[in-house]
Amino acid sequence: MAPPITSLSSQIALITITTSIFILSSSLPSSSSATTPPPNPHPFKKIYAFGDSNTDTGNTKFAENLPYGRTFFHHPTNRFSDGRLVIDFVTQALSLPFLPPYLTQNADKSMGVNFAVAGSTAISHSFFVNNNLTLDATPQSLGTQLDWFNKSLEAQGCKGPTTRSQCDEAINDALFWVGEIGANDYAYTLGSSVSSTTIQQLAIESVTGFLQALLAKGAKYIVVQGLPPTGCLTLALALSPSNDRDDIGCVASANRQSYNHNTVLQSKLHDLRTQFPRSVIVYADYWNSYRTVLKNAGKYGFREPFKACCGSGGGRYNFQVSGWCGLMSSSSCSNPSEYINWDGVHLTEAMYKALSDSFLKGSFSHPPFEYLLSRKNQAAEKY
Repeated sequence: MAPPITSLSSQIALITITTSIFILSSSLPSSSSATTPPPNPHPFKKIYAFGDSNTDTGNTKFAENLPYGRTFFHHPTNRFSDGRLVIDFVTQALSLPFLPPYLTQNADKSMGVNFAVAGSTAISHSFFVNNNLTLDATPQSLGTQLDWFNKSLEAQGCKGPTTRSQCDEAINDALFWVGEIGANDYAYTLGSSVSSTTIQQLAIESVTGFLQALLAKGAKYIVVQGLPPTGCLTLALALSPSNDRDDIGCVASANRQSYNHNTVLQSKLHDLRTQFPRSVIVYADYWNSYRTVLKNAGKYGFREPFKACCGSGGGRYNFQVSGWCGLMSSSSCSNPSEYINWDGVHLTEAMYKALSDSFLKGSFSHPPFEYLLSRKNQAAEKY
């Protein structure tokens, strides 16, 4: 754990860099609330995951102390939660092992790799450096993750047109899961002269280019998560004025920003579906899924919609920048399954489970995830 930072502004900046912080439908039909099991229990041979701290399973080492990891793994795994993340529930649903982080040298990566990095941005890191908006704690961007993916392909023997069979082996039976990415871009520029409109444009251009690169390499099955209603995170609520609230008690300005971002992103995904008609591109509606859980918190077993389970200060939010989860001055609740927020910026395993269920078995993926599975199974029957 890094030594404590004395300046409040520096602490806020460090949190912005090392985690995904606050700052989100499609024209395709939704699925019904119930789905039938896929006919093939092993539709994919591997998963490639990308994103920020909501998907990172250990490429960064900022969550290496208890109580991180206490619920499921019973020890820290450098996941920013008390247990599993959405991507972990995805791998389990598809009968695959948890994804090893790319930077773990000796891990078995034959069934997938996780390239996500806590604090990662969609926009190139150099943009933030040029605008004096970074502490360089997390220089990796989505472009870095694409570079890592390309190196991973080379390690599997996929080195261009002359190695088509190796590329097919690495890509054809793979699910590409693009977790939340872009929240850090907005957070970096909070209070600066860089407008949110500029960030939205550059971030979505970056994500679109990234997806085009994957599709051009032959990716056939891609899930893209939108941004969550980041105004519902404890950090956003604790640091914003009380008159900036929406109908469910979250920070209205932050939720509008992420919603607008998602609207543009979905339009770009529609264009990519037209450009690559043989691929299935699913939008996982993080924003509306989160809101739905929040509005029906009791139904999902949540008693604390906004208060951080792990933090300090008590009171309404149990959140102080100087008492970040994992520090000596912090403590964690005894019942994280009743909390939506884990450390004020990230979610509990219980909330990630509710979200993953809504993407895989519910009505918050467009087209439905079941449709993606059926397309994959149909392709498998041809061979």
